[in-house]
Amino acid sequence: MVCKVKDKGPWWLCVLVISVLVVGCNTLPPLKPANLKEPGWTVRDGQAVWRTKKGAPDIAGELLLATRADGRSFVQFSKNPFPLIIAQSTGAGWEVQVPTQNKRYSGKGKPPKRMIFLYLPQVLGGQPPPKGWSWEKHADGVWILENGKSGEAIEGYLN
Repeated sequence: MVCKVKDKGPWWLCVLVISVLVVGCNTLPPLKPANLKEPGWTVRDGQAVWRTKKGAPDIAGELLLATRADGRSFVQFSKNPFPLIIAQSTGAGWEVQVPTQNKRYSGKGKPPKRMIFLYLPQVLGGQPPPKGWSWEKHADGVWILENGKSGEAIEGYLN
């Protein structure tokens, strides 16, 4: 495809196509799968109930959460035998996979607030939740991380 500025044709379409190709080719490669058997991982498992938004049904499942001293984390929320959410973060980037929908989201730096499974290890570690989210931890070990505006919530416990 050749773009001719002098031509009365849609030159802006050429610019748009080139921009999409450049941005599309700049996606991050998948993170290396976390090997939780490697030394240095602290692994905890438990149960959780996830509500994706106000009025949505609750989804009960198993929660696996692993952290390392270097800041890496791994979270998997599953409804056996299917993983529903697989979230990883490193010092440089993050990734969320939704295998049931064949989707993967990734980025550099701090993840978006809507990717709450990436923030769960930090909040459980004592850091405040992202803006717009509330955190409660009860004496019995049950905790709730909730977005009052969207209604998304995760309630659970870890062994």
